[in-house]
Amino acid sequence: MKDVVINNRKVAVVGCGFVGSATAFCLMQSGLFSEMVLIDADHDKAEGEALDMAHGIPFIGHVDIYAGGYDDIMDAAIVIITAGANQKPDETRLDLVHKNVAIYKSIIPEIAARNYQGILLIVSNPVDILTYVACRLSNMPEDRVIGSGTVLDSARLKYKLGEHLDVDSKSVHAFIIGEHGDSEIAAWSSANVSGVPLNDFCELRGHFQHEESMERIAAEVKNCAYEIISKKRATYYGIAMSVKRICESIVRNERSILPISRMIHGEHGIEGIALSMPAVLGEDGVQTRVPISLNEEEQAKLRQSADTLASVIRELDL
Repeated sequence: MKDVVINNRKVAVVGCGFVGSATAFCLMQSGLFSEMVLIDADHDKAEGEALDMAHGIPFIGHVDIYAGGYDDIMDAAIVIITAGANQKPDETRLDLVHKNVAIYKSIIPEIAARNYQGILLIVSNPVDILTYVACRLSNMPEDRVIGSGTVLDSARLKYKLGEHLDVDSKSVHAFIIGEHGDSEIAAWSSANVSGVPLNDFCELRGHFQHEESMERIAAEVKNCAYEIISKKRATYYGIAMSVKRICESIVRNERSILPISRMIHGEHGIEGIALSMPAVLGEDGVQTRVPISLNEEEQAKLRQSADTLASVIRELDL
């Protein structure tokens, strides 16, 4: 198949549910893209979303936004996959796995058949499992198949720490790593506020119950999605903004360090699965894997998280 020249100003969104439409709306207003194609199993739904957003073009500047098919993705810089079943109240992200793997078995081969040369960004849950599935089914280079991972979880952690310390959350530097889900780990040992170790800064702000505060905040971050889903049945604004942030780093070749879901080979004794760890992210995808410093307890929890994901992967029929 003839190689296609990638259009750095074009994005495709596969799946026009709550997350897909919120993502498209967020990206439409971002100024990152001049062309956006929406793809959904229900073509009328994709057309309706495209029309609805297109009517706002006079307020933001021109974006060519339309409903299309898989032939329209070939020159897109990024293909974002949000398609999948929604997480229900009291349902974990891992509970979704078999339903969404089946959906991916219909989507990924369509992309692979077109020799797609851009970046594949997985957003559907469970995102770490589906990033692995996308790697396996697409046969694309692993550095070009990534998941949104714990970018949103890390943002939630920064937000909660900003509230706790009464400081701008943009000055907080901390990661959630591992599974985007119940076994996620707050990497407290490397957390800091503008270069000041977290516990030292906490004491500057009059907080001395470190273990109690860390346990409470980590639990709040982990349970954020469950709380939102119980109140409004879905989460989509936060993840849409997280996807925009990932796209910024790719399209602008910012080489930002983000905790995306990616294939792991040997880091902290983990091999052959996808989970969320920091990486330098640029126009070609993952440029450098960042060896985040972890204490022994965090390393053990990370391996447990990896084992949880590996046990699910072993049950998949790929």
